[in-house]
Amino acid sequence: MPSPHALRGAARLAIDATTGISRLVEAMHAEITRLPLTAPRQKTSGITGLVYRSIRGVTTLVGGGLDTALAALTPVLGQAAPEKANAVIAALNGVLGDYLEDTANPLATPMSLHPLVDGASGPPLVLLHGLCMNEAQWRREGADFPAALAELGYQPLGLRYNSGRPIWRNGAELAALLDTVPGPLTLLGHSMGGLVARSAIAQAGRRRWPKRLRTLVTLGTPHQGAPLERGGQQVQRLLAVSAYSRPLALLAARRSAGIRDLRYASLLEADAGRASTLPLPEHVTCYAVAATTAKRPSGSPARWLGDGLVPVASALGQHRSPARRLAFTDTALFTGLGHLGLQTDAAVLEQLKLWLDPAR
Repeated sequence: MPSPHALRGAARLAIDATTGISRLVEAMHAEITRLPLTAPRQKTSGITGLVYRSIRGVTTLVGGGLDTALAALTPVLGQAAPEKANAVIAALNGVLGDYLEDTANPLATPMSLHPLVDGASGPPLVLLHGLCMNEAQWRREGADFPAALAELGYQPLGLRYNSGRPIWRNGAELAALLDTVPGPLTLLGHSMGGLVARSAIAQAGRRRWPKRLRTLVTLGTPHQGAPLERGGQQVQRLLAVSAYSRPLALLAARRSAGIRDLRYASLLEADAGRASTLPLPEHVTCYAVAATTAKRPSGSPARWLGDGLVPVASALGQHRSPARRLAFTDTALFTGLGHLGLQTDAAVLEQLKLWLDPAR
């Protein structure tokens, strides 16, 4: 359930967003009404300027009393639906997580592990969600990956983390957290989760848990980067070309550090803005799953359409440079499937059960 801390954090974020967007819209309004476009830029005036100033003024005044009001409403906070509140917070963290952390906003999600199946025992299997998601989203659309994996004899643990932070920062924190998990380990990461897992392995140093790591599985992980984020960079440049859209370039630049890291799959602090060349961990069985929305792909895998977010070649660790290629123990490709479907598809689950069956 959303706590008083969370609601106060949401209020602060809403105040910042309302004030910022009012300035953004006012800047666009000023550009559009400036004729000719060579005329000097200035803020809107008259009634229009009054409207924008009023929005910001009222927002600030309301913000000053929100903490007091929310404190009085604490007894009724438990009536909110926790699943919806947690999903919204996870999405906010994906888009603005670095900002939330930098401003000490209570909405910033701390990293934690959660048992996903009551009474499950056996070797721990850590499930790492992707961007803008949380551990509850391994159960969606009638699918229940944690329950199915528990039937194999595993203890599924869901990692919850702020997916807007830099990948290396989440990796470093995960490396410390996994020291508290006993027994042989299996890591299963969807999308960004697979990169966080690889980052943690690379930053584990002399910690003991990497010696207990048995298996790493990634689902739709952009090991060679995600062109969607590269497209975001291009959109930002294009918006800055036109005077009418230039103010929006500031909004495009507000992508979180986590999203920006997806551009090249940057796994370490030293890799910021460039691709990592980390190999897969030695003495660990590594599997990769990719998906393509095409039902009948043709040609080489490098040319196949991906799952809507991640190209097939990237998910399978393929690259024209030998130094960048990842030598997975085994891989699987599923056709007619999108990125989010990798967490709900029955055929994907059967492949996971085949790979992870302790009897093998």
